[in-house]
Amino acid sequence: MRNCQFNALLNLLKLFIPRLTSTLFAQEETTHAGRVKWNAVQNYIASVKYHHGSQLNNDTRWILKNLLIVGFFICFTSCNHDKLKKLSEIKSNAKISFPSDFMIGVSSSAYQIEGAYNEDGKGESNWDKFSNTPGNVKINGNITADHYHRYKEDVQLLKKLGVKSYRFSIAWTRIYPDGTGKINQKGIDFYKDLVKLLKENEIEPIVTLFHWDLPQKLEDKGGWANRETADAFENYATTMFKELGSDVTWWTTFNEPWVTCFMGYWIGDYAPGKKDLPTALQCTHNILLAHGKAVKALRKINSKAKIGITLDLQMALPVDPTNSEDLKAAQIINNSHHAWFADPIFFGKYPKDIIELYKKQKVSLPEIQPGDMELINQKIDYLGLNFYNTESFKMSDGKGWWPYKVESVKDDKKLYMDKSIDASGLYIILKYLDHKYNHTKILITENGCFNEDYVNQKGEVNDEIRIEYIYKHLEMCKKAMDEGVDLIGYTNWSFLDDYEWGDFGRMGMVYVNFKTQERIIKKSGYWYARCIKENAFNIE
Repeated sequence: MRNCQFNALLNLLKLFIPRLTSTLFAQEETTHAGRVKWNAVQNYIASVKYHHGSQLNNDTRWILKNLLIVGFFICFTSCNHDKLKKLSEIKSNAKISFPSDFMIGVSSSAYQIEGAYNEDGKGESNWDKFSNTPGNVKINGNITADHYHRYKEDVQLLKKLGVKSYRFSIAWTRIYPDGTGKINQKGIDFYKDLVKLLKENEIEPIVTLFHWDLPQKLEDKGGWANRETADAFENYATTMFKELGSDVTWWTTFNEPWVTCFMGYWIGDYAPGKKDLPTALQCTHNILLAHGKAVKALRKINSKAKIGITLDLQMALPVDPTNSEDLKAAQIINNSHHAWFADPIFFGKYPKDIIELYKKQKVSLPEIQPGDMELINQKIDYLGLNFYNTESFKMSDGKGWWPYKVESVKDDKKLYMDKSIDASGLYIILKYLDHKYNHTKILITENGCFNEDYVNQKGEVNDEIRIEYIYKHLEMCKKAMDEGVDLIGYTNWSFLDDYEWGDFGRMGMVYVNFKTQERIIKKSGYWYARCIKENAFNIE
């Protein structure tokens, strides 16, 4: 009976919502944007039905309340005419082309694909220790996709994907097993050969120096909470700048330092598994110091090289943009997450409102020495953007996330792990970054989705949802570029199915059988290759 009542209500809402969206946004339901937004509402309703179907009753006010939340979100993302133009200007399934120098490629990271965790002189990282400690995670990354032994085969797969660029990270412990001291030549040789093969196949390497795996010997001394780790990073970075020399033009100092610091030193779900907010804040400052030191070092060694940093910039929006408290909640999240890292780099200071928030909550702030902010405030060549989803926030009644006192209205993972795709948040964050950070160049260094991929009887992997996901986000890239955003490239996450920090994940364009290490290019990979070759992205 409940399902019948729900379906009846859903049919009624199908008549109601298009009229609501048409009225709010002065656009027809038949436009591409209208369909995108209505699909988002439909998927939201479907998810409520799926997850709560057994608990539904006749209290339709609860359902309508949640639909109004979605309505306000739609209003904010689609109809702020001062900042956002109508997404309906893009025709459904239009062919999208990019400039010839637009870097389009795929991403990976050392710990997630390399394996060979204790071979050829490699030292132990904090993720090696964390993932091999019982009770921390489901699976360790000791072998994962075994890229270390299969990199030559994998470069040929990259060639088949037709990518112009490949973003990967270096395992610090392959170069300096203890973090400092004696260099491990076998580690140097591995990355030199990888870069050489990429260049021979006309694939531009984009090298990340740190993607969360810190040498355990440094972790034992306090890790990123110890200021001396920034000096060790400068030494390691300088070594790589010299060793890889003119073969690498594009460098990234850090990948998502928020995750390293807050997930690793405060929330404790990631290595090293500590739970202390002041330690996490000191981590942020020391990583930014290390970033500044590395940028300065590169300028002395190779003035033609480009360097930046990658931040995880999921856009926080207010649940209700007409509610001042919801607006405040979104600003707190954006400033404590985005601006806490970007503002010191671009403006030489931490966001004042977050400093005051921490003081009010009696949270110890990081130790800042004279000259630190000037060192952090080095000019970078681009800002790396990792984007997966948008979240909506509201102020909490006391039960929210301390010390910010906010709460999210949705599980962020479901926004890109489920099969509802709304890419408009990428457009919003691109315009936001362009406006706030002085029209800086932006490189999308990660964007992708999980899917329950499997090999069918024909030996194929049909991941149409990934094609749709990428296409819709490329639409937003093109629109932002047409409006003046200096976006220089798009890098899909990820190249291979890999180790996703506790379990294996199917986010790749290449399927990996983790038992046999067989690789199969997915349907999305063949689609990506065709579109890159033709410089025309569309869904057939």
